[in-house]
Amino acid sequence: MGPQSSGGQAGGAQSISPAPLAPDLRSADERDRPSRNDSLTAQLSTVVGGPVGDHALIGRVRFWTPLRVLFMLALIFLALGWASKAGCIQQTPGPDGRPTLDWNNGRQYVAMCYSDTVPLYGAERLDEGAFPYKKQWTEDTPDGGTETRYMEYPVLSGLYQYLGMQIAKTWDAAPLPGALQVVIYFNVIAVGLALAWLITVWASAMLAGRRVWDAALIACSPLVLVHAFTNFDALATAFAATGMLAWARRRPVLAGVLLGLGGAAKLYPLLLLGPIVVLCLRTDPMQRVPSTRSGLLRLRDIDGVPAVRTWLRQIPDRIRLLSLRPLGAAAVTVAGALGTWLAVNLPIALLFPEGWREFFRLNTTRHADPDSVYNVITSFTGWPGFDGYLTHGDAPAILNIVSLLLFVLACLAIGYIALTAPRRPRLAPLCFLVVAAFLLTNKVWSPQYSLWLVPLAVLALPHRRILLAWMTIDALVWVPRMFYYLGLDRKGLPEQWFTGTVIVRDLAVVALCGLIVRQIYRPEEDLVRRDFVDDPGGGIVDRAPDPLLPWLPEPLRPKAAPARTG
Repeated sequence: MGPQSSGGQAGGAQSISPAPLAPDLRSADERDRPSRNDSLTAQLSTVVGGPVGDHALIGRVRFWTPLRVLFMLALIFLALGWASKAGCIQQTPGPDGRPTLDWNNGRQYVAMCYSDTVPLYGAERLDEGAFPYKKQWTEDTPDGGTETRYMEYPVLSGLYQYLGMQIAKTWDAAPLPGALQVVIYFNVIAVGLALAWLITVWASAMLAGRRVWDAALIACSPLVLVHAFTNFDALATAFAATGMLAWARRRPVLAGVLLGLGGAAKLYPLLLLGPIVVLCLRTDPMQRVPSTRSGLLRLRDIDGVPAVRTWLRQIPDRIRLLSLRPLGAAAVTVAGALGTWLAVNLPIALLFPEGWREFFRLNTTRHADPDSVYNVITSFTGWPGFDGYLTHGDAPAILNIVSLLLFVLACLAIGYIALTAPRRPRLAPLCFLVVAAFLLTNKVWSPQYSLWLVPLAVLALPHRRILLAWMTIDALVWVPRMFYYLGLDRKGLPEQWFTGTVIVRDLAVVALCGLIVRQIYRPEEDLVRRDFVDDPGGGIVDRAPDPLLPWLPEPLRPKAAPARTG
């Protein structure tokens, strides 16, 4: 429809809208538009009609909101991730004619569909209906001996497996479409993990602020295709992401509870407490806050039990007032996380102490995993390791100490970076550095651990091509891993093919760390901080004063006066 003349007006024709304008012309112009400013997204957007228009009203679509689009993308990739594991839940007639899993001739490796959840159903005695940590069994060891075993996972992950088992057995006993019980169990576990990853996407999108579309890389990560259902790590990513979101919304108690629950599922959410404390330490700890005495009863005002009861009733108010200052908020979060972790673990530790200790025992006696940097060195050099050749059950004492010391040194370096940067860093980059340091220095880097890094990397360094390259490299490590596990006797790959790709993966993560450190020392290059944004995930430290910290020694002070945000 061509332009129409606004009849009777001097000055010629004037173009008008071919349809009535909307009654509300407000537009969320502050939202990032990747189809306009990112070449990769602009090319991909041609599939759905091309980049958004220059004069489009942003945020006015009624149904296909960014979050719903992200959920749709995440569901597509989660469905593909389930399909990638489906080969390992196919059934075949067994020797007795009854159906059994088709894992013949290393099918789980050739089809690259291996998932820990399938063999763990029998290995952890869940198929017997046993309660984790209470049930014990005896296993043969490689050296010809035996050992007593229990559930090897942290408490929340173990209880999640138990819940999945109960649902699978209930389904199997009901007049419903049937399958092998382990197949039902895998699907039940997969549904829960999919929900957990959707929560991760949601929380990350909320943390991204005006750059909500960055979360599309979390929803569409190649690592989701490979590892969403490899183990139970999506539970931890959900708790970690929601814990960070609670901190961003200045709810330190809830943040601590969620991070504590994450720590009860996997360890890494507890590592996020360190960056929170460091950022609060960098923010002026001596800033004035509202008086804590107004309206609060002190014990010396009234003697006796009623005063104690009143004081106890005022604990929520006291916590709220403590949370008004950065270090107080950090203390509340740390206390909430540790208290929650203890509340989840203590009942199991008291009732089944041996079963509860199994996770810690195995991690102490566990040798360097095939994908750790220590085994990579051994693979190419023949180095016997710090402890020499060990038999089954012998703890690698020196390796445990070395990996711990290297991680502590890395954390000290990250703390130094956070304190000396010209402007207080954002929370997400520091969290990524800490978790990456843990994985790089640890003696274990199970393949699904890479999921831990995905939300943090997207929030820390939203450069789509770089992130997509790293995620693709990390996901492709799965291929030589599976064929290495297949064995040379079945036409698998030599170990060096696998460990060589591990080196590439580690170098990619180190490169991401280098880019993030560069961004911290050059905050003007941080895409998130454009348009007068400080730290969408910073919570109480977002837009807070960023002083020179004269109470710190000179080497630990910021190198230049921080720029104030609008």
